[in-house]
Amino acid sequence: MDVTRLIIVAVGGQGNLLASRVLGEAARRSEVPVRMSEIHGMAQRGGVVESALVFGDAQSTIISEGEADILLGFEPSEALRALKKCNQSTTVITNTAPLPPFTAATGKGTYPALDTIKARLADKCARLITLDAADLAKQAGNVLAVNMVLLGALSATGLLPLSPQSLEAAIREIIRQSFVEVNLKAFELGRQAAA
Repeated sequence: MDVTRLIIVAVGGQGNLLASRVLGEAARRSEVPVRMSEIHGMAQRGGVVESALVFGDAQSTIISEGEADILLGFEPSEALRALKKCNQSTTVITNTAPLPPFTAATGKGTYPALDTIKARLADKCARLITLDAADLAKQAGNVLAVNMVLLGALSATGLLPLSPQSLEAAIREIIRQSFVEVNLKAFELGRQAAA
């Protein structure tokens, strides 16, 4: 099986780790080999959270600079920060709703303009998909469903060896029952937005 390398970057609290669990469960259900690793950088305080998932016959979860096939950014400046993992063949999917870091919020740093972020991402990858995942999550019924919107967009690309049905089954398995329908709606809205 071909290897597909996915990097997910987010700010703590955006649901990156839950999204990784859904992807892992969908891979298990589909009998697709997957290896995962996570970096938690002060996640509870809005720090960086990064997941690496390698689908297929690979021995390591390490995704070195220039090796990512897909970059999924839950926050635009975090997608920009992870750009070094991309190459000219990479597909980048990013949320356009910013969550400025503490330094920018307190005036000790500056947050780049969204147009600048988009231009830099587009310059370094084969395909850039941008969507306001926070707005779509609100439409689905819960702003916290940003992660499922972005998984839907990822699913729509067809780049992963996982069917939409396997991802939906994983959502039903992992998400607390009272939130399943909202998350499935968010997933579908993300698929539609990226199609």
